[in-house]
Amino acid sequence: MMDLVQFGNKGTGESVWLGFFLYNILDRFDKICEKAGKTEYVQKYEGIKDELKRALNTNGWDGRWYKRAFMDTKEILGSSDNEECKIDSIAQSWSVISKAGDNDKKYIAMESLENHLVNKEIGIIKLLDPPFENSSLEPGYIKSYLPGVRENGGQYTHAAVWAVIASAMLKLNNKAYDFYRMINPIEHSKTEELALRYKVEPYVIAADIYGCSNLLGRGGWTWYTGSSSWFYKAGIEYILGLKIEEGNLRIEPCIPKDWKEYKIRYEYKTSIYNIVVKNPNESDTNTVKEFFVNGEKIEEKQVRLMDNGRIYEVEVVLE
Repeated sequence: MMDLVQFGNKGTGESVWLGFFLYNILDRFDKICEKAGKTEYVQKYEGIKDELKRALNTNGWDGRWYKRAFMDTKEILGSSDNEECKIDSIAQSWSVISKAGDNDKKYIAMESLENHLVNKEIGIIKLLDPPFENSSLEPGYIKSYLPGVRENGGQYTHAAVWAVIASAMLKLNNKAYDFYRMINPIEHSKTEELALRYKVEPYVIAADIYGCSNLLGRGGWTWYTGSSSWFYKAGIEYILGLKIEEGNLRIEPCIPKDWKEYKIRYEYKTSIYNIVVKNPNESDTNTVKEFFVNGEKIEEKQVRLMDNGRIYEVEVVLE
């Protein structure tokens, strides 16, 4: 996409987004090293993470959002000073997903993402804006696309789903759900007029949706994108909040406050878990108050998954 950022003539370009991604990898690998008793590696990677976080939140910060990259020409992508590519989605989302963004900056960055990249009327979350066209910036093959087409200022659905996940992680419940519903393909085909604009299947995720001019709102490649699995993951794990970790099941929802109840049927090998999540007080926090399994209150608010052919009735009550 931006192949000339790091592989230009000098090879000295740097990606802010990849910095967040690297932080996330190191953070997860740290836990593996800790379990393996490799304390020297834990200390080493913690030090690298600290340096990386400091750089991302100083050199990578543009004032209202995170920059996207530094090219080997010293030009910046994702800066408010730019004519094109003033802001990019994935640097904002991954500042949250990676947990490397400073707390205040994460909220400011996601607010900027919404203000500059979300087109609620058309129902898209653009990757960047404005698109590359006439400026001197040469980030790579992304510029070969027409303005607003695919990654060049359209919705790149991978990144749109990451915006959903980041919003859910910040407990922006209504916003996370609104974004999720917005990029659901069925929302682009509910009327004949919408379907004629969208022009692709309403039952599969499109890899991209075009973002400007006469192509605005038209779907791109379908049946070809890993964003479908990200969309599924965002809905199940981050909106409904079904979390499975180290053999335990818990619920950490991020639902709109007016959802009174929802149900999940989860099959674990030979066992079945019928889960009912109740929200009697229209909770803003979505904090779990009580957790019952087969009528028994569980103080730990999670259940150990068992492969024994039984059916478990799980009731979760939010505050």
